[in-house]
Amino acid sequence: MTSSTKHSNRASKLAHPAPALAGRRVLITRAEEQAQALRVLLESRGAEVVELPFIEIRPPRSWDELDASLRSIMDYDWLILTSVNGVHAFFARLDRLGMSADDLQHLKIAAIGPATAEAIEKHGLIVDLVPPRYVAEEVVRALRPQITTERLLLVRAKIARDVIPQELSAAGAVVDVREAYETVLPEASQSKLLKLLSDRRRRPDVITFTSSSTVENMLKMSLGTEIPSLLAGVKFAVIGPVTANTLRSYGLPVHIEAEEYTMAGLARAIEMHYAAS
Repeated sequence: MTSSTKHSNRASKLAHPAPALAGRRVLITRAEEQAQALRVLLESRGAEVVELPFIEIRPPRSWDELDASLRSIMDYDWLILTSVNGVHAFFARLDRLGMSADDLQHLKIAAIGPATAEAIEKHGLIVDLVPPRYVAEEVVRALRPQITTERLLLVRAKIARDVIPQELSAAGAVVDVREAYETVLPEASQSKLLKLLSDRRRRPDVITFTSSSTVENMLKMSLGTEIPSLLAGVKFAVIGPVTANTLRSYGLPVHIEAEEYTMAGLARAIEMHYAAS
């Protein structure tokens, strides 16, 4: 190879530096059907991505309460949806009852964030409220001036924080909370996580947490295993303050926290962390 060729190769590398996450291995813990968006964002930044779901989405044990509310949908003034999972389950149930988005036209609709709003709008509905920060407290802050004695339908997971129903009920609204899905720990995840962390060639540099459930399920998997000791040196990356607080409540560190509480914000935060190091 001539000296001019070597110089040209070096110049090319300088002109096109390696992506910030090149050589970094990132573990996605979202439900299997939800991992794709974050995978694409991370891989576009050079990361090697490993998927291992810490949660699995399941239907509720009973649809009776949600079905009753849907059949009485004209009694409601607001519909509040707090996740894309809730949107999918809600509209699937609506269809199962022989109803459609046309039956919801009288409602004002609140979504916790842009991804949830986008999922709603795909059904031809207008979202009236998306708070500036994508957490329950901001939904309450944005809604409180707009309600007095309204009746609200809140569709969410079986287990969730009660900030929205408690605060809006205190403000004078009637809030009906309806379960649309539940999250559980996949049976095989514990053995797979132990194997992954024990393999030096596949061990992640970063574990992502996109909900409090992913944090809590990791702790469940850790009980009686070597997992806690195998996590030494692994960075924890969270999507926002609620998940960060859950980690801290168990005495675990938050190494990376997204400023924008979205998949894009999480990928950007991981990228910036390594770009600065």
